[in-house]
Amino acid sequence: MKRKTVDIVTLGCSKNLVDSEHLMRQLEAEGYHVTHDAEHPKGQIAVINTCGFIGDAKEESIEMILEFAQAKEEGRLENLYVMGCLSERYLKELSLEIPQVDKFYGKFNWRELLSDLGRNYHEELSLERTLTTPRHYAYLKISEGCDRKCAYCAIPLITGSHVSRPMEDILKEVEYLVTQGVKEFQVIAQELTYYGVDLYKKQMLPELIERMADIPGVEWIRLHYAYPAGFPKDLLRVMREHPNVCKYMDIALQHVTDGMLERMRRHVTQEQTMQLIEDFRREVPGIHLRTTLMVGFPGETEADFKALKDFVKTVRFDRMGAFAYSEEEGTYAASHYEDNVPQAVKQARLDELMGIQQQISAELNANKIGRQFKVIIDRLEGDYYVGRTEFDSPEVDPEVLIERDGASLKIGNFYQIEVDGSDDFDLFGHIVY
Repeated sequence: MKRKTVDIVTLGCSKNLVDSEHLMRQLEAEGYHVTHDAEHPKGQIAVINTCGFIGDAKEESIEMILEFAQAKEEGRLENLYVMGCLSERYLKELSLEIPQVDKFYGKFNWRELLSDLGRNYHEELSLERTLTTPRHYAYLKISEGCDRKCAYCAIPLITGSHVSRPMEDILKEVEYLVTQGVKEFQVIAQELTYYGVDLYKKQMLPELIERMADIPGVEWIRLHYAYPAGFPKDLLRVMREHPNVCKYMDIALQHVTDGMLERMRRHVTQEQTMQLIEDFRREVPGIHLRTTLMVGFPGETEADFKALKDFVKTVRFDRMGAFAYSEEEGTYAASHYEDNVPQAVKQARLDELMGIQQQISAELNANKIGRQFKVIIDRLEGDYYVGRTEFDSPEVDPEVLIERDGASLKIGNFYQIEVDGSDDFDLFGHIVY
């Protein structure tokens, strides 16, 4: 059994996770027993799916490779393979520096791993995957790459130009996943709103989501990683008219002042940003907005940062993440700007911005006390069932905690709950029915 076991470790984003799940399905079709992110890997073969987005992610990936390389040197591992974004970007360098790895693959040629193991790729299983998530939800990747050339971002250097998946393939995959028990779909891409431009010569995200919403068994659709410039406004109609399209939008805004947005090459202005947020809230009443912001980009002044803080206080995002700028080699910013904001200043700004958001989040959560929500149950943890509303994506958003107290709820089922308490990030409630 040990010789037929493959341990797969996935680092980075949910887009990487989807790739790992497809690989797992193919390996299982060839008779392997496959584990994912096992606490104590025990197979003779290991595959590490790496992230190469920012410095911390690259460091984590390298540390994981070295950990398994040591296991191979000590005879606890027979074969070690590495795939994903880090090896896509630094294939030659990694091959020289970590010779214990049997082979490095990029992000898109992982199918070669099967032939290198003397196995076949099953084309008839190309839309199938082994879910690593709870069976009631799945991530659905609709495209690869990105045509937006933001100054700070290395993603286009790693993944290349935007490539949309054919709509019919996506819909067939949704239908298949529904037969496997999936009720909730997290639609993901590096840049959702560009979907279809390469294949169909126009933005097709509204049509794709509308057709998904019409598939029986699809109970929730949630959208991740939109871009503000050229946002397809018809998507708001789809969201408003289809109750199974969650009133939730994950749209990375990064900054708000015109000076910063221009230096970041975001192709949007402060006025356009504010208008888009107004459109969201007018066209889709009750929508919850998630965004990501950046502090410490080269040239960010105290005035820029104050404007960013005021923006957060004014808009009151329902969910918000932030990170400090780190220079990435090969990007426009790395070659054109001096990284002139000290690290201590970046960290102080990040802490202050997240402190503001923590207070906003606590206030918004408190406003939900006494209200009822539809909740899907993800797991039982200690004395609590843990679930989410349509406004909460797995892993990154708040959760709803429901005391077990003799109740027997079914994982993956929906329940109506009433909120009777809250803290900075999570809600507490009881079942109504």
